[in-house]
Amino acid sequence: MSGVPGPLAEHLFRREAGRMVSALVRLLGPRHLALAEDAVQDALVRALEAWSFGGAPRNPGAWLMRSARNRAIDLLRWQGRRVRLAPELERALLEAEAGAAVADAEPAAGGDGHAIADDELRLMFSCCDPLLPSAAQVTVILKYLCGFSVREIAQGSLTSEGAVEKQLFRARRALEAQERLFEVRDAAQVRARLPAVRSAVYLLFSEGYHGAHPRLAVREDLCHEALRLAVLLTRLPAADGPETRALVALFCFLAARLPARQDDDGQLLLLAEQDRGRWDRALVAEGLRWLDRSAEGEALTAWHLEAAIAAGHATAPTFEATDWGAIRRLYDVLWRLDPSPVVALNRAIAVGMAEGAEAGLGALAALDGAGRERLAASPFLPAAVAEFERRAGRPERAVAHLEAALRLARNPAEAAVLARKLAACRG
Repeated sequence: MSGVPGPLAEHLFRREAGRMVSALVRLLGPRHLALAEDAVQDALVRALEAWSFGGAPRNPGAWLMRSARNRAIDLLRWQGRRVRLAPELERALLEAEAGAAVADAEPAAGGDGHAIADDELRLMFSCCDPLLPSAAQVTVILKYLCGFSVREIAQGSLTSEGAVEKQLFRARRALEAQERLFEVRDAAQVRARLPAVRSAVYLLFSEGYHGAHPRLAVREDLCHEALRLAVLLTRLPAADGPETRALVALFCFLAARLPARQDDDGQLLLLAEQDRGRWDRALVAEGLRWLDRSAEGEALTAWHLEAAIAAGHATAPTFEATDWGAIRRLYDVLWRLDPSPVVALNRAIAVGMAEGAEAGLGALAALDGAGRERLAASPFLPAAVAEFERRAGRPERAVAHLEAALRLARNPAEAAVLARKLAACRG
């Protein structure tokens, strides 16, 4: 190839950046987190420059790891330290080139059942220092291991970019005070850190599925990486259990829709517009198996309810045949467990689909002020109001709300969907 297209480069870099930071931090220690991130960023910049002329190498991941390793050694030299870590970095490079990453490996027979085989997942647990607030734990994982921008983290967590910057500063100071990575090995430590890791993996999937990226509305690589990490959690005895299995089920149901979320021209398709014949039925079946496994015991968590809602959509033969009454009842329970603005919004939409447009508008109007404030930067609330105004036979009101939603669109794909709806209401 004579060059590297932007989407391909971003796909590759997003996939590799977290793994390279993980490998370097594991070797250098968390106090060199900033150095590891700088080395990886420099490697990515060099790749863009080199590959735009000569094309990508046969093994891009190994090229990037070698470049990041060399840059890390240079930075250590400039800091006046002896480069005693070069042999370890060299071994990491050789492992990457040989494809020896153990991303999908099971714990070795007879080994420590609580040891974490995957470098990226190991560093996720290590970043979840109980001394840090849970939100800061999730933020540092998304920034340094998943490659999210501050803007993407703020959008995904419905908070401000300033708040995210403060969380990152405090979290990095706490991590850099450690001489070496904290190895999470015993069951109690895994369970203590598991909620933050699961939340980060969930946000990773969400950003891929309907994130705030300025150009790309759907990033399948992020979705599949989140699914991979969630499955790895089920292979760790202390992390496996009903809640983790429900998370895997949810990802399977949503990932099954990915082939139909965009048309052949790359236009985003809403659930009602999707060709369900293109859904991955094998993934739906896999989701149902995980959902069944998640029902062991008496636990009922938000992940169970989200997975059950996704299963209701995945198993409905058509959009019109969806059992919206059942989905509304699931949202009622979910909202009692997790009264977040996003859950409240989705519950209101389910009310409208089950009971009619006026009921939906009433439920949307009942959203509290704090919820409205946190949803104010996204187009979803005005778009939902517009849809129910249209269904109620008031297209002129729908137009006003769609215009408001269009001003909040986060990328061209979202804007195109809203523009399409706006044209239909005006026509």
